Amino acid sequence: MPAWLKTNLKVVFVPGGVMLGAAALLLSTSWIPLGGSGANFFYYAVFVAALALALRFRYLRVVLCALVLLLLHYVLHGAAQGWFGGRAPEKFAFEVVALLVPLNFLLLNLVSERTLDRNSLIGIGAVLFFESTFVVVFSRPEQTLSLFHFSLIHTYHLKLPQPALLMFVIALSVSLVRVIRSHRPIEHGIFWSLLATTIGMEHGAAGRLGTAYFGVAGLILASAVIENSYSLAYRDELTGLSSRRAFNDAVLGLKPPYAVAVVDIDHFKSINDTYGHDTGDQVLRMVASRLAEVSGGGQPFRVGGEEFNILFPGKSAKEVFDHVELLRMNVESCSFRLRGGADRRKTQRETERRAATASKQKTPAQALPGVLSVTVSIGVADSQLGSTVAQVIEYADKALYAAKQGGRNRIEVASAALPKKRKKVTRMPKPTEI
Repeated sequence: MPAWLKTNLKVVFVPGGVMLGAAALLLSTSWIPLGGSGANFFYYAVFVAALALALRFRYLRVVLCALVLLLLHYVLHGAAQGWFGGRAPEKFAFEVVALLVPLNFLLLNLVSERTLDRNSLIGIGAVLFFESTFVVVFSRPEQTLSLFHFSLIHTYHLKLPQPALLMFVIALSVSLVRVIRSHRPIEHGIFWSLLATTIGMEHGAAGRLGTAYFGVAGLILASAVIENSYSLAYRDELTGLSSRRAFNDAVLGLKPPYAVAVVDIDHFKSINDTYGHDTGDQVLRMVASRLAEVSGGGQPFRVGGEEFNILFPGKSAKEVFDHVELLRMNVESCSFRLRGGADRRKTQRETERRAATASKQKTPAQALPGVLSVTVSIGVADSQLGSTVAQVIEYADKALYAAKQGGRNRIEVASAALPKKRKKVTRMPKPTEI
């Protein structure tokens, strides 16, 4: 299975898909005799947890998604209890809510978290209140509308109205695209929460199974907040690699034999000074994408700035050399175009102003106009050189320094005599670089 496909499948199905699958299995059997009171307790408990966590960590889109499910499910519950009178209002309320839930999720998928503030939260809350009021007002025998009763397919046997099902499919598709593009736990949680809600609506929403699936939707939202908090602590937001904190935890349980490779981007300060930090961020992401594909069982981490560490459990320096060399060549062969047009002209003065400083720094070659390519220097050491991980990393750092001093775009393998005499490694031709 290709690495990109394996990564996307893991992002899409873990943990939201696993949670929903487990819930569906349990609810379809008699393993858990969940009565009406048990379903209600589970439902309210998980939504209180989801709202509390989302408010605490200021994930306003999760707050709004939870409010959508709470308010509209409450309306359905009231219609099922006969608060509005008769069976026709219950059917009307179900059809309208089945259309409003995916519509609201679709709109929230099109909103960026950064654009939300307290005022927008109040405004969206007012819209949700208006929607709930609309359903209540028109869910009366004498005012029942026929707007949502039309059918597009005659051989249709699902409980969900066809317009609502179409809206669910559209909302789920947009949400899935966001999951694949961003790989963020919040987007992941919104997608699986909406899918759980779709199943809950198909089971009648206000009944035992429907309420349980709505509760699963709330549980997935709460887990997304926890997963996102974990991701912020253990994953670097810019590159998507594991962070220094994750590296520190990984080395605690590391047992010999193992090897460590320290990777540093060549002339990164010059790139930042000449082209700005936006271009520098692009370089970091590009290099990180190559590190994420390192072979030989390597585990890459961004430990700070332009420096990365790779752990190779169960390997020696000799065994990982070919894998690290392949990584170096992959970075060397990759290039991307700089900004052009108006954006490029905006930075022309700044580039000229920094040119004097940049020209004083030693750069290996000139690049093609508008194209930037980078190289990395790598130091490798293994557990034979030290009794602790810190000592092995120190040897790898010294090997990296030797690679920098030796001309960059190369690999140095540490030895016990490295501080006095560097181990020679055949250099590859230098790439075109800015």
